[in-house]
Parts: sequence; structure tokens; C-alpha cells
Amino acid sequence: MKKQFARYVSLNIIGMLGVSCYILVDTFFVSHVMGADGLAALNFAIAFFSIMSAVGLMTGIGGGTDYAVTRESGEPPEQNKALAHSLAMGAMAAGVLVCIGLFLTEPLSRVLGASGRILPMTEVYLKTFLCFSPAFILNNIMLAFVRNDGEPRLSMIAMVVSSLSNILLDYIFMYPLALGMFGAALATCFSPVISLAILSRHYFSGRQNFRLVRCRISLKRMLKIAGLGFSSMVGELASAVTLWVFNLTILGLTGNIGVAAFGIVANIEIVEMEMFFGIAQGLQPLASSSYGRNDRKSVRQVLIYALVTAEAMAVTLYIIMFILADPVVSIFNSEGSAVLGIMASKGLRLFFTGFFFGGVNIVAAAFLSSVTEVKKSMTIALMRSCIVLGPTVLIMSRLFGMTGVWLSFTVTEAIVAIVTLIFIKGVLPHNGTSVYNPEKA
Repeated sequence: MKKQFARYVSLNIIGMLGVSCYILVDTFFVSHVMGADGLAALNFAIAFFSIMSAVGLMTGIGGGTDYAVTRESGEPPEQNKALAHSLAMGAMAAGVLVCIGLFLTEPLSRVLGASGRILPMTEVYLKTFLCFSPAFILNNIMLAFVRNDGEPRLSMIAMVVSSLSNILLDYIFMYPLALGMFGAALATCFSPVISLAILSRHYFSGRQNFRLVRCRISLKRMLKIAGLGFSSMVGELASAVTLWVFNLTILGLTGNIGVAAFGIVANIEIVEMEMFFGIAQGLQPLASSSYGRNDRKSVRQVLIYALVTAEAMAVTLYIIMFILADPVVSIFNSEGSAVLGIMASKGLRLFFTGFFFGGVNIVAAAFLSSVTEVKKSMTIALMRSCIVLGPTVLIMSRLFGMTGVWLSFTVTEAIVAIVTLIFIKGVLPHNGTSVYNPEKA
């Protein structure tokens, strides 16, 4: 199990680091080509990008978990229905997102906080990636199914190659072609298309254990998949809600310069967040398969390895970020603004303390979902994304200004971590205790 865990998690962390480059590379090029205004516009748009990603993760992780548990628990005729139901859910969600992209981007941009000269740039980015939402959602679904079908390496390759292509396309579209914000968005949108082309190798190889079958679409099965993927969705939504709430709060405190500073912090935060999601996605196939086989020892090992890995990663990354905060911020501060630099550097050092608790919460929520403890997983996800976060940001910003804003993430994750540890203690299988509940699964 230790070797399997190391393989799945390392490959998924590398892959998710690649995914985080979608936005980080855009941030770099936009900051250098369009300055602080472009950075603020991108930060407003990214909030809704996270919502789209959350939908894809819900359908992908939920369907992949359903597929893995069904296969291992001895229900082969049912396992292929998971893909059909995931694709149906993804198609419905993509249809809604495309309609929003075509007709509602201006009011959506205003709701997200954009105004004045920043509004048109935000609108362009939103419209472009929302029209490509079918590719993003389908890519999340196929990544999860290929990973659960014993090919974590191919999933990693697809994520990394598509991200590297994003870097190249960003440069081409924003420098030689001078397409501005549209070029940044378009480069990001081509990435899932490239990833899907790579993943198709597994589907058409003849080695796959899943295939698309004609079946009656069941609302009950779709709700089951949605429940299994809910914590992954809300985990991603936490980023969107965090961005939105923080953007509006900071806009009232310091204006667009503060939003630009938070844009730097938030986009670097995405990289670290995706590494924890890499642990979460890596443990899911192992935990789900062990759960389906009623292998309580392996279920326990997966969780312990994941929690230790998450905490070690949080400590290591914080030390690195604390030391390198100033040079990292200077990469994105193309105009050399002293105010922006000081604000963002302080923000990085304070905000990133939240991952000491946040990493545990992300991993635990994914584990609980993987063993079909959906209600507990949902509770953790909802507390992180809105129940605790919203009030904490508002209260701490009033009491301590920008310092309170930066630390509100840490306070939120610490509060949620208490509940998380209680849930884990109640679910973790002990000797002689069965982990598999067929009725619940």
C-alpha cells in the first residue's frame, strides 16, 4: 500500500501542479503585458473559473468513485453506467455554462466586482473560457476515470503536457499575436483539448475496463454521483468563494491595488491548493477500491499516509514561501509598485499559515467521500467554503483591517479542522470493525 500510495499521490501532485499552471502562467503574462489592471481583471474572472472547475470535479470524482466502488464490490454490469451518468451530468452543466458565457458575462463580471476599465477585460476572459466549458468538464471526467482504471501515469502526463502547451500558447497569443486578455483565456482553453487527446489513448487502447454504454439515465444514480463528488466540488468552490468574498472585502478596504495584491497571493495559493488536491485525488482510487473490498487495514493506511503527507507538505511549503515571498511577488509586480509589493508579501506570509490546517481538511474530506461518508464530507466542504469563511472574513476585516483579511483563512481552516478530526476519529476503522456498508455504498 505504501508503494501504491506513493505512486498515485506523486503522479497526481505533479499533474495538479500542471493544472495550476493554467492560471499561474496567465497571471505572469497578464501582469507583464497589462499591468495591475489586467491582474485585477484576471482575479475577478478566476473566481468563476473555479466554479466551472468545481462542476467538472464533482462529475469526474463522483463518477470515478462510483465506478471504483461498484467494480470492486462485485457489480460489474453496473460499473459502466457510472461513465454514462457522469457524461450526462457534465453535458447539462456545460450547457448552462455556455449560455451564461454567451449572454450573461457583463452582469456576471459586475457581480464578481469588476467595474470601469477593468470590466471589459474581465468580460472577455469570462466569455472565452465559459464557451469552452464542455472541454473543461469532459477533461475532468476522463481524468478521473482513467486514474481509477489503473492509469494514474497517463492522467499525470495529460495534465502536465496540456499545461506546458498553455505556457507556449500564452506567449504566442499575447506577444507575437498581441491578443491581450482574449489570448490569455484562449491559451488556457486549448489545454483541456490537448489533455483529452492524450487521454483518448487509454479509452481506445482495448485495455480499459470502462466503456460508454447505452442505459436509462437514473436521477437516483446521478444524485449518488453528485453526492460522492460533492466534497471535491465544494473544495474547489471554496477557492471561488474565497476569491469573491476577499475581492469585495479588499475592494472596500484598499481599492483595486489591494485586489491586485490579493490576485498575486490567490494565484500562488492555487498552486499550493492544487498540490493538496493532488493528494486527495491520489488517495481516492486506493481508498475507494479498499473500501469496496472491505479491506479495513488498507483504508486506515491510506488515510494515515495522506494526512502525514499533507502536513509535511504544508510545513515545507510555508518555510519556502516565508523565505522567498519578496522575490516571488516581484515576478508578478511588473510595474514595480512598492505598495503592491509590500502588501502582497505580507499577505503571502500570513495567508499561507492556513495550510497547516487546510491541507488536513482537504485530504480528510476527500477520504470521507471516497468511503461514501458523504454527509461528513459535505459538512467539512461547506464549512470551509461559506459557513465559517464568510463571517470570519467580515468580522476579522472590521477588527484588524487587511491583516484580519489575510488571517481569516487561517482561522477558518483551524475551526474546521476541529470538526474534521472528530469525523475522522468516528469513521476510522478499528480492529474487528467492518468498513464496508453495502446499503450506504
